[in-house]
Amino acid sequence: MTLRLPSPGGGSRTYTPRSEPARLAAGRAPLASRTVFSAAHVVADPYADVSPDAAAAVDWDATLAFRRHLWSHGLGVAEAMDTAQRGMGLDWAGAAELIRRSAAEAKAVGGRIACGVGTDQLTPATGGALDGVRAAYEEQLALVEETGSQAILMASRALAATAKSPDDYLAVYAHLLRQASEPVVLHWLGPMFDPALAGYWGSTDLDAATETFLQVIAEHPDKVDGVKISLLDARREIELRRRLPKGVRCYTGDDFHYPELIAGDERGFSHALLGIFDPLGPLAAEAVRVLDTGDTKGFRELLDPTVELSRHLFQPPTRFYKTGVVFLAWLAGHQDHFTMVGGLQSARSLPHLARAYELADGLGLFPDPAVAEARMTSLLSVYGVDQ
Repeated sequence: MTLRLPSPGGGSRTYTPRSEPARLAAGRAPLASRTVFSAAHVVADPYADVSPDAAAAVDWDATLAFRRHLWSHGLGVAEAMDTAQRGMGLDWAGAAELIRRSAAEAKAVGGRIACGVGTDQLTPATGGALDGVRAAYEEQLALVEETGSQAILMASRALAATAKSPDDYLAVYAHLLRQASEPVVLHWLGPMFDPALAGYWGSTDLDAATETFLQVIAEHPDKVDGVKISLLDARREIELRRRLPKGVRCYTGDDFHYPELIAGDERGFSHALLGIFDPLGPLAAEAVRVLDTGDTKGFRELLDPTVELSRHLFQPPTRFYKTGVVFLAWLAGHQDHFTMVGGLQSARSLPHLARAYELADGLGLFPDPAVAEARMTSLLSVYGVDQ
């Protein structure tokens, strides 16, 4: 059977879905050569009577089941990050509950977990001073550490709005790192993912911002497990990676260049903490297992073809990549509906979603291609695209 899919420029085209999923090697040995986290999405409760401005209604059973899926393939889960719509539908109360539940689930199944620490409980009225930013970070850090999870110090919109100079960033992060009981991951999220983070580290000049970022790490290397770089700039990530103190890891957050960055070069490599590894979970894990054997070519042969899909999902405005991630989870059978907290399922066009389906199906990402085809057909019919 063929599907009639809408084209971005208007009109339609025909597509013949594949009949079998990609065949991955049997066995799920632990990943050895790289530490790999998938930033996981949350599953909304489609039956909740909520408005886009209301607190998120989460389907906890489906949300935790998806995390078990990722853990079963050997991936770590990066919890309550921007992929989980942190600051885009999921408020701090919802994120705190997500962290508690996921941390308990991780303990139950032996899964690796790291959780986002931010300041999103602040409002303009409560977050107008550095003391308020520090206190908000401290509250979230305490909760994450109480659950036994590793902390990821996320970039803060409130700090970006409040800091007057690089010294303010140095002071806030020094305070938090002194308080952290275990080494944390520092996250530099670029403005393409969140426009409110423009000028982070005290400058819109990325070279100057990098120096401040590196100074934070250099002053507290024993409290920094690694850094997550989400700037979509492979050259800059490699240059920064080469300047990190010994023992501090680089976790790529570059959803455009991840195969080459994870593969690395003669002077090092990046680990991974990626939103694209939500839909790519099983395939990404298999690719890293191939890399574990020293087969860089085989690793690239598995992962390079996925970049077109990732670039499509993360095209500007990049922050809405979450819509494509949840859409693919629905097509893959990980949830029974295409609904998102805050109504964000409307953030991408039908032609964008159709192309995402086509690319994902071509990669063999759907465990049951027939289910994915039926669900895609139902979505098309809602939009008036009859087959």
